[in-house]
Amino acid sequence: MPKMYLLLFSLYWAQGLPVGFMTHALPAILRAQGVSLAHIGGFGLLMAPWAMKVLWAPLVDKFGSKRSGHYRSWILPTQFLMIVILIILSFLPIQSLNQPLYLLCFFIALLCMNGIGATQDIATDGLAVSILKGDQLHLGNMFQVIGSRLGFIVGGGAILWAMDWLSWQATFLILAGIVALNTIPILRYQEASRQPKLFTNSTETLLQTDIKFIKSFKSYLDYFFANESMRRWLWVLCVIKITDGLSGPITKPLLVDLGLSLSQIGIYITMLGAGAALLGAGLAGYILKIIRRDYAFIIFFLLKLISLLGFVWLAAKHEQIAQISPWIIYLINALEDMFATMLLVVILTLVMQYSRKGYAGTDFTLQVSIMAFISGILYIFSGVLGDLLGYFKFLTLILIIGLICLIPIFRWFYIQKNHAHLL
Repeated sequence: MPKMYLLLFSLYWAQGLPVGFMTHALPAILRAQGVSLAHIGGFGLLMAPWAMKVLWAPLVDKFGSKRSGHYRSWILPTQFLMIVILIILSFLPIQSLNQPLYLLCFFIALLCMNGIGATQDIATDGLAVSILKGDQLHLGNMFQVIGSRLGFIVGGGAILWAMDWLSWQATFLILAGIVALNTIPILRYQEASRQPKLFTNSTETLLQTDIKFIKSFKSYLDYFFANESMRRWLWVLCVIKITDGLSGPITKPLLVDLGLSLSQIGIYITMLGAGAALLGAGLAGYILKIIRRDYAFIIFFLLKLISLLGFVWLAAKHEQIAQISPWIIYLINALEDMFATMLLVVILTLVMQYSRKGYAGTDFTLQVSIMAFISGILYIFSGVLGDLLGYFKFLTLILIIGLICLIPIFRWFYIQKNHAHLL
């Protein structure tokens, strides 16, 4: 039994490494090498495989080796390819990342690693669903979260800390070694054979199925436009992540330009921020027991805007070339992480509330996808605006946009007064 949890822990730790690197370490590394904000924003495209993995997930479910184990036959090659790419990246000179050719090669290598990581995630999720039974689910998911979070911390925080006293090559070789170490449990695991699924090849049957699917999908979407409350909630989903999408490629480079070293960003920004996020999650859970969700939503969003105001202040000090105590920067970032997590907790709580029991998974995924899609699109283009306007003007603009976003939020809040019993 413990071996099963160790297996899941190791797999989710391995796949968390590239995600942590892309979201936390990469913007700081690129800025430290003189890469423009526009190019840093463009690196948001690296996360596209994680958003699009649903397109090839059916292939992972359908095709696999009976001899090696269905999902194991996907996981082993993806783990191996991830190790190969990390070794290749170790030989790419970091000092050359400000040159277009090297930057393009770096982008392609990371995009391949993300595509491989997303595929590994599909197979790992499939394996977890197939081996976890009944009361094992909560423990399995606990090890999943711990493993992936450890991957974020190592790939995002520890790598920045290490790069101040280790070479680029040594750092990436260590990451490759960690992935290799986490491959041992799946190498030793014997996956049970799956029951074969029956597929029909009838063209007429497939056509009828497609027609039924289109009709049912249209009927499904009608739920989100059925009443004024749902329509206003859709507007909230569209605006709630706008500030995150716009500020995503800006904050870490700002910290680099303020003079923080990569190790400072790794330890006091990423790791301290992760601790503040955990504290925020606990606070949000407690506060939601005391006050209504709609009130908490408004309060947490306002706190998030206040933390954004802190980054506006940092940007103003940067333009004035003023000295700032590093601990003030750490505090502002920690508060942003804490308030963002508090807001996320209440958002996901409301998303669950608006998800019907019969369509819980689909309703939840659709609402979260709306937020992720808008945030991802804005992330790609925000770097260009950051280069054009500079930190202070752009962050001020983002703050103003955040205040404007309060309009659809308050419109939704007003409707909730008539539905207080739901909250």
